[in-house]
Amino acid sequence: MTRLKIILQSIWQTWQQSHLMLRILIGIIIGSVLALIVPGIAAISVLGDLFVGALKAMAPVLVAVLVMASVAAAGKGLGSRFRLVITLYMLTTLIAAVVAVVGSSLFPIHIALTNVQGATGAAPGALSDVFRNVAREIMSNPITAIANANYLSILFWAVIIGLALKAVASPQTITSLQHWADAVSKVVGWIIQCAPFGILGLVYTSVSESGLEIFTTYGQLLLLLIGCMLTVSLIINPLIVGCMLRRNPYPLVWQCLKGSAVSAFFTRSSAANIPVNMALCKRMGIDEDFYSVSIPLGSIINMDGAAITITVMTLATCNTLGIDVPLASALLLSIVATLAACGTSGVAGGSLLLIPMACSLFGISNDIAMQVVAVGFIIGVVQDSVETALNSSGDALFTIAADMRERLKRGEKVEF
Repeated sequence: MTRLKIILQSIWQTWQQSHLMLRILIGIIIGSVLALIVPGIAAISVLGDLFVGALKAMAPVLVAVLVMASVAAAGKGLGSRFRLVITLYMLTTLIAAVVAVVGSSLFPIHIALTNVQGATGAAPGALSDVFRNVAREIMSNPITAIANANYLSILFWAVIIGLALKAVASPQTITSLQHWADAVSKVVGWIIQCAPFGILGLVYTSVSESGLEIFTTYGQLLLLLIGCMLTVSLIINPLIVGCMLRRNPYPLVWQCLKGSAVSAFFTRSSAANIPVNMALCKRMGIDEDFYSVSIPLGSIINMDGAAITITVMTLATCNTLGIDVPLASALLLSIVATLAACGTSGVAGGSLLLIPMACSLFGISNDIAMQVVAVGFIIGVVQDSVETALNSSGDALFTIAADMRERLKRGEKVEF
């Protein structure tokens, strides 16, 4: 008995020390095998229900405290370079969302979802209808919004309260709010650590009901996400930098991909890649006073990959439910995805947990949206790595480009 206990403890320690994405991959494999061998066991399916339920419970609270803390703690501008780099961060995130809209229109994807009867919403047609519905959703009681997962209202009131705190709160109060945001993020992190078991249950249920064909759909969805991210990384970003510096941008782009994207792909954390980006900027001769602020800032608000993930997953849900998305609603989705993507850095599965906010634009229920979040965790083994590589390499690219543009304006010689 003692020997068995030692073996079990050793297995458990190895499991805890292994990477989360490896554990999720193991969960996908085990869930698929069990579904083929012994389909229809409720005790296994309930693991997925518990995981989705926990995410559903914490996601509205996470959005509220995270946005309030980010707005309240936001600093003031630090010169023309900072204004330029912040503009680049926000502009490229918006463009990334638009690229995702175009990609989703060219290659519409459907996702295998359950209990979709009666869950279909409808996108408003005219632009006036769009803003009328948005205003109606926003102006609801903030407490009720959190309870009912009304993400538009949550986002609005969180920004308003954050601005108020920024104006009147003491530094200690803002620090306390940040601690609350960290605490909620920690709880979400604990839930994410249970993802292998939740994904096992979700994959088991999906394969039991639909067979292994579901992985074809997941593969198509993953290819669309990666295609949009590569388009931004290899076409959009170089085009912007080339117009800024009026020279071939690709030598600089390749340096950033080699020096930043590779490590970010494996760490899957923009925050963890900050020292790598700072070292890259130092090698490029960038002003330390600039990049020591710009790089950490970029890890928070430069979220091209997150905007793509939110937009593609939301539009795939609309396709699945048969919701027609007119141009006005697609543009509004791009703006919402841009705003939602900012501040997701450092939160495990941050971009996925904000999908319900975007889905709420189209009247999609929170139950359905959280199923889409779960699908995101299934493909997250690859998606999250590519997303982080795009985000983090963009931090370095635009920091270097902004500094070089300033030096060119002063008549200095710039080489890369």
